[in-house]
Amino acid sequence: MKPIRSAVATLLLAGLLSSACSRTQSGPPPIPDAFACQGGAWILEDGTLLSITPVTGGLRYRLLDGRSGNLGVDGKAPTDELQALEGWRDAGPVAATARFESCAVGRLHFSLADGPGGTAMRLPLQVADTRFASGGLQLRGRLVLPVGASGPVPLAVLVHGSERYSGVDSYALQYLLPAQGVAVFVYDKRGTGGSDGVYTQDFHVLADDAIAALAEARHLHPAGFTRAGFVGTSQGGWIAPLAASRSDAGYAMSLFGLAENALAEDREQVMNDLRAKGHGDEVLAQAREVTDATATLVSSGFTRGFDELRAVRDKYGDAPWFADIRGEFSGQVLRIPSWTPEWIVRAIASREDVGTSWDYEPMPVLESLAVPQLWVVAAEDIEAPNVETLRRIRELQSKRRPIDLAVFPDTDHGILEFDASGGERVMLRHADGYFRLIADWIREPGLRGPYGRAKLEPAAAAMSAAAPGDAAPVSGTTTDTPVE
Repeated sequence: MKPIRSAVATLLLAGLLSSACSRTQSGPPPIPDAFACQGGAWILEDGTLLSITPVTGGLRYRLLDGRSGNLGVDGKAPTDELQALEGWRDAGPVAATARFESCAVGRLHFSLADGPGGTAMRLPLQVADTRFASGGLQLRGRLVLPVGASGPVPLAVLVHGSERYSGVDSYALQYLLPAQGVAVFVYDKRGTGGSDGVYTQDFHVLADDAIAALAEARHLHPAGFTRAGFVGTSQGGWIAPLAASRSDAGYAMSLFGLAENALAEDREQVMNDLRAKGHGDEVLAQAREVTDATATLVSSGFTRGFDELRAVRDKYGDAPWFADIRGEFSGQVLRIPSWTPEWIVRAIASREDVGTSWDYEPMPVLESLAVPQLWVVAAEDIEAPNVETLRRIRELQSKRRPIDLAVFPDTDHGILEFDASGGERVMLRHADGYFRLIADWIREPGLRGPYGRAKLEPAAAAMSAAAPGDAAPVSGTTTDTPVE
């Protein structure tokens, strides 16, 4: 029984220490070269832009308006017709079809069920693959310039989230932004893809890697950049402002990130889970004692907090709501059998630890950062609950910090619209206006909108600077209600 018990504890602990805006995601499996080389930005005859990137089981298309689907390639030849369902559905009607010609030709026959369709040509973006040094390691990177760019252009350095797969192979923004005139430097996070080193979630180390990536982009494009900054997604929303605060970057952008520490993510997920089960404020207050105990354990590397965990188990373990706790890691901690010796838990935790910066507090950085920031938030984000983040960003705006805020209603993590009619959310598409907003703001900070249904909240300084009669930034048309 002891080996079985140890195995149980190992399995439970293995996932919880790589938290912080993370859904466990493996990298896309290899796909045939005849398909993999089709990655890039494409334009249909009517001017519709789309990207193609390798993903699990095929090639994912994304239109500039946010529509998306996975074109399955399993068992297909390059000349065969590929089909995709809507978004991330695994059943339903075909939403798109595609047939690629050879990579050398760069032509695609593409059709959406709700239009448009026709022949698409691959945009001749300028791509320079590279390796660059950071902290004694060699990281794999890529600079992608807009078509015909020879002089200064705006630049976005894409900062990884918590995923462990290759950003160079998989990030769609490396095509969607250059198709709109914004250069991109994308790189593989250390320990992923083609980069050396060990995977980590140490925000300070990752900020240094982002700064090194910016330096490499400047080296590769001597003509310079009109604006250069960091665009962080999910976990990268902590890292992008930190990197900007340590460099001469001209801006920082957080896409579906948090302005709280990483422990708060778990706490708020637990609270949301309990609310969804119908539990009230009294239960939430009691559950806060539980999340305080699990936070102490996780943030200390399981060197402190065992007494507190035993205390809340004794106090609330028989309560009906106790079994409803999930969160980012609290549910996993509670499922570690109580009979597991502390030394075993510590040993497993030490082996599985990825160095997450649990103690990193983003507010001092956000308060002091002088360069413009854009925060893009999903109003219904269940992976990174953002009620407190929104309150904090609005408070910073009231203090006249140069922060713009855009909230997309009815979207989850990734700024993804979803269908919840079956009980579980199925992601359908990125919100219309999302990709345009990113590019427009990088070129010239400010919210000029509209961007689909996004609720736009410009920096207070920008609002007060608009003279009477000037065209002030506007909100997108929306029936949005305050985020709760």
